[in-house]
Amino acid sequence: MDWLSGFDSALSIGITLIIHLLELMGVAIILFGAVRDFIWYFTGHQANIRLDLARSMALGLEFKLGGEILRTVIARDMREILTVGALIALRAALNFLIHWEIEHIEEDEAADKSMPSEEDI
Repeated sequence: MDWLSGFDSALSIGITLIIHLLELMGVAIILFGAVRDFIWYFTGHQANIRLDLARSMALGLEFKLGGEILRTVIARDMREILTVGALIALRAALNFLIHWEIEHIEEDEAADKSMPSEEDI
């Protein structure tokens, strides 16, 4: 049974490393999107910066949510499971709100494109 505890320990270490990697990737995606959109804002880039930033945040949160889901694999007691469950619920709610915001931004863009401008009148 000594090999079983070694396997459990190795599995726990491996999953912990994957969790940290997923969370780091999520942070990197959000940070990259925020810096890029910050630069675009001050250089007068014509892209919809709000929409682009929301998409970056949504993608970054997906990676972080994946890390939290993996964290349930190595949870040892009910308190840890409840904590991880609460974090998953919060991140899922944030992701839902960001996707809702993305839909509304896209609808606003579509409405703006369909309306005639002052030059057309």
